[in-house]
Amino acid sequence: MSHPQHHAASPELERLTLGFVPLLDAALLIVAREQGCFAAQGLEVSLSRENAWSTLRDKVAAGLLDGAQMLAPMPLAMSLGLGRAPCETLAPTLLSRNGNTITLSTSLCQASGAALATDPGTSALALGDWLRGPGSGKRPRLAMVYPYSCQHYQLREWLTLGDIAPERHVELIALPPPRMVEALRNGQIDGFCAGEPWGTLARHCGAGQLVATGAQLWQDHPEKVLGVTRSWAQRYPATLAALLRALATASEWLAASPDHRRQAREWLALPPYLDRSIRHLETLDNDAAPIHQHLCGADMLRPTPQAALHFAAPIVSQLEAQGGRFDPALLAACYSAVHFDAATHH
Repeated sequence: MSHPQHHAASPELERLTLGFVPLLDAALLIVAREQGCFAAQGLEVSLSRENAWSTLRDKVAAGLLDGAQMLAPMPLAMSLGLGRAPCETLAPTLLSRNGNTITLSTSLCQASGAALATDPGTSALALGDWLRGPGSGKRPRLAMVYPYSCQHYQLREWLTLGDIAPERHVELIALPPPRMVEALRNGQIDGFCAGEPWGTLARHCGAGQLVATGAQLWQDHPEKVLGVTRSWAQRYPATLAALLRALATASEWLAASPDHRRQAREWLALPPYLDRSIRHLETLDNDAAPIHQHLCGADMLRPTPQAALHFAAPIVSQLEAQGGRFDPALLAACYSAVHFDAATHH
């Protein structure tokens, strides 16, 4: 149970800016701002829309953003110096679980027979059999959102279920999530793995079909987190605690009723946030099969190093292949629940 608010230390910062990428799992940041959860904690928060994960990462590292919605593996990759100079980064709370879809172009689905099934291996095998057949032609180009992402690792895992070698049978590229549907529609890519709403939007506009979901591959995995640098967390502990309490309140509010989820969808549809990209969604209720996206609920937000093992494994392999050594204490520090527990009296 949380203690009365006046027992908490006043935030060191009254105004701060958090980054987000236009995805459904920016919901808690947007709800916390629009519903007044940040304001109730004495914080005036601006939300800055960033279209590419690499831009968002660099702005957090440079101190241009106080923190941001991040891909769950990003704090670990940043701390290890993968993709840029090392910057110790923490994930003091989760923002979502699940929510990724693997989407192939409608023409590739028709040619290969790949279709959504209970077992994600079914669609992967259909694609694999077609690729090994006589009529496949060029290698399909598949996009993911960032090299160190659950989307990248889930896409690779799905391909291997169809005996498809990612390096040999397909071409993998990184694209910002908001560019996926247009790139699929104009034939620049043949498929993608990205968070919602981009997969269902591709289906809605006839450009693609869902063939598998992240939830089918890794059940209830952490997908997005709030990321802050370790130095920022040490400098502004009361501000961080206030942020975490505001996000926990937003999660409780979102979970409380379908009307709240409808209201949240209206906020997400505002031009500064996701705008037209969610017009096809009636509500935020994407927690149904097969996507099973969780944006709120008891205990959903609490980070643990154990929950990070799914995506830590490929990062460790990559690091060791480059001659690096992995210290498990770094994983424990990145995804520790210590800040969350202190802020919410968990």
